[in-house]
Amino acid sequence: MQNSKSSFNFQKIPNRYASIVLPFFLSIIMTFIVSCISTLKSMGFEQFSFTMWMSAWGISWLIAFPVLLLVLPVVRKMTIILVQPT
Repeated sequence: MQNSKSSFNFQKIPNRYASIVLPFFLSIIMTFIVSCISTLKSMGFEQFSFTMWMSAWGISWLIAFPVLLLVLPVVRKMTIILVQPT
């Protein structure tokens, strides 16, 4: 029998929300990394600003999360078409 609580001792979210939780975390991680690289590229190391990076990240995440919610089902179908099942 599997325990419904994680090692951090909090109640897990029901499985029906996985289609929202996955793009939520994916969008946070991806936009965090990409916005850092983009900010560094445009400003350079000398003028890099944490505040500017966080501003760029916030804007990019606000766009990326809803886009992922809309696009992820299409990407899953494309993957099913292209990848041979085991």
